[in-house]
Amino acid sequence: MMSTRHFLTLLDLSPDELKQLIQRAIELKQMRNQGVIYEPFKNRVMAMIFEKASTRTRVSFEAGMAQFGGHAMFLSPRDTQLGRGEPVEDSARVISSMVDIVMIRTFSHALVEQFAAYSSVPVINALTDDFHPCQLLADMQTFQELRGDIRGSTVAWIGDGNNMCHSYINAARQFDFKLNIACPEGFEPNSDLVARNADRVSVMEAPEDAVKGVDLVVTDVWASMGQENEQRQRMREFRGYQVNPELMDLASRDALFMHCLPAHRGEEVSESMMDDPRCVAFPEAENRLHAQKALIEFLLHHLIVN
Repeated sequence: MMSTRHFLTLLDLSPDELKQLIQRAIELKQMRNQGVIYEPFKNRVMAMIFEKASTRTRVSFEAGMAQFGGHAMFLSPRDTQLGRGEPVEDSARVISSMVDIVMIRTFSHALVEQFAAYSSVPVINALTDDFHPCQLLADMQTFQELRGDIRGSTVAWIGDGNNMCHSYINAARQFDFKLNIACPEGFEPNSDLVARNADRVSVMEAPEDAVKGVDLVVTDVWASMGQENEQRQRMREFRGYQVNPELMDLASRDALFMHCLPAHRGEEVSESMMDDPRCVAFPEAENRLHAQKALIEFLLHHLIVN
């Protein structure tokens, strides 16, 4: 009996599987850079369900499937019944009967979980309000390429305790690093998630304390998609949480700066930080393509035999 593997959070793969995936992403990147044609998934179709707009997610998944010799089908809320009252489980049964793999970018994490429960093919979480695990694959690949194994390192998360922050907490556990989280009062990450990882995650208020001596500094926009009405208030609350060269100087000498983009220059990151040699946001963005190709390959090849 085949059982389907999904990727809804980083915890869906073992630390060893994640390590292999990152190595594979680096190999696939080298192959593409050398012009190697590798098309293991001819005639395979990915359904890409978007309830939230995206640049990097759409381009990376669509390009990845094309490079694999397969096809990616873009479905917006206007194109599907998902947004119009058809039960998620019915949509999942129907869509998964016609395609080989499904990627969903939406608001509710519960929706992705429910879809996966009724899907006969692998489901990838391409972002929910709670988690953004695909971005973490790209971030971990980028660190590995530039600095080697992240195990035993210390990472600082500066800003909102959002879906990216939650995925960094899971990453600290799966990739074995320490995580300092600095956020304004009232914007802390999920307390249960923090408590479950209390051995390696510290939450504090001062960004200066969080970045002291760390190997990697990460931030994200202050108001995520769907929070635009809170933008003004957040601008006030997050003042003092900008990542700039002065803050970076408190980190270790060869520390890297990452941002999942889009960046609001002058808000969570200064203009000068985006142009700083320590900023690796653009190689990090490109690695979405390679890391997700490794993930697609893993899920399509690893239909586990029970």
